Amino acid sequence: MERGFLLVLSGPSGVGKGRVCDALRQTDADILYSISATTRPIRGGEVDGQNYFFLSEEQFLERIEEDAFLEHAHVHGNRYGTPKDFVLRNIDSGKIVILEIDVQGALQVKRNFPNGVFVFLLPPSMKELKRRITDRGTESEQQISLRMNNAREEMGFIEEYDYAVINDDLDRAVESVLSIIAAERLRVIDGRALIDYLEEEVHD
Repeated sequence: MERGFLLVLSGPSGVGKGRVCDALRQTDADILYSISATTRPIRGGEVDGQNYFFLSEEQFLERIEEDAFLEHAHVHGNRYGTPKDFVLRNIDSGKIVILEIDVQGALQVKRNFPNGVFVFLLPPSMKELKRRITDRGTESEQQISLRMNNAREEMGFIEEYDYAVINDDLDRAVESVLSIIAAERLRVIDGRALIDYLEEEVHD
């Protein structure tokens, strides 16, 4: 069975993280999104365990005490976190679990789970990033300026990542990430265990 692992994907707002992740999931059944836990109320049409793991405040705090999250944050009055058991269970079954997350969350994950593969998605230029954000038509000039400043700060952490991919073209960016996945699946983590596995196959 091919090795599974956690793929952490970060990048500034507007760089196209969601589109890259969606395209990756369509290429391989072994690639799936990490499902977050949250204390926010469930919305119409959402399914517990599919969209989110919906927890009460008390349940969430208990899981923090149990060290059950790879990362967690308090955002707009609600708690969000990445459940460790979901990620590990799927990795053990050979899945590539994608966690699309901001830089601060990624650094939390790296401290708690350094075996993850960390990829930073970059725009082809800051001018192009600003154009993409502006073209969405959802932010004021002040908000666009704030997002651009945040992007520059986030890119200052790029050396904390294993790989950088420039999203100048969606297909090329997806191919680059798929190449990373292919290489990481072949990485030797435990050579002795691999040799023992091959020896067992001979004797079966």
